[in-house]
Amino acid sequence: MEVKRDRRSRILFFLYRGLIICIVISALLFIAGTIYGVFIRANPPNSFYETISQKDGEGQTFIGIGQLRVSTADPQPGTVIIFVSFTYHPSDKAFSEELALRIRDFRQIIVEYFGSYSVLELQILDEDSLKKELLDRFNSILRLGQIEALFLGDFMVMGQNDVLGNIQE
Repeated sequence: MEVKRDRRSRILFFLYRGLIICIVISALLFIAGTIYGVFIRANPPNSFYETISQKDGEGQTFIGIGQLRVSTADPQPGTVIIFVSFTYHPSDKAFSEELALRIRDFRQIIVEYFGSYSVLELQILDEDSLKKELLDRFNSILRLGQIEALFLGDFMVMGQNDVLGNIQE
């Protein structure tokens, strides 16, 4: 019986020692990863921003809104496909955070704005007036800064062929 106790205590001793070594190694890896992430790695990738060069220095293009498909106000709705982006200065951290927090609001503004027009009205409207109206609406909800210019990467209005056929007649 004495032999079994000795054997069991040796096994437990090595098991505990192995677990303590694993815990110490895990803690060291965690600390090293934290130090690397906070102090060494300068610019973590972010899917909402794209770095660009501008005449007045470095800037970023905010692309977090993404491409949207919006139904028009027609009885048989058409579709507007739109991709909105804008530039801003990344040195303003508070404004950058506000932009990231307002993505849902920006999308809602776009859906409400384009959803209130028919296909015909959208085809007649000037792109510059559309951009100005969206810019005004975006800036009305921002508190920590203002967007200077909007860019429409994709802007397509697709409607029913009947509507287009009646217009041409």
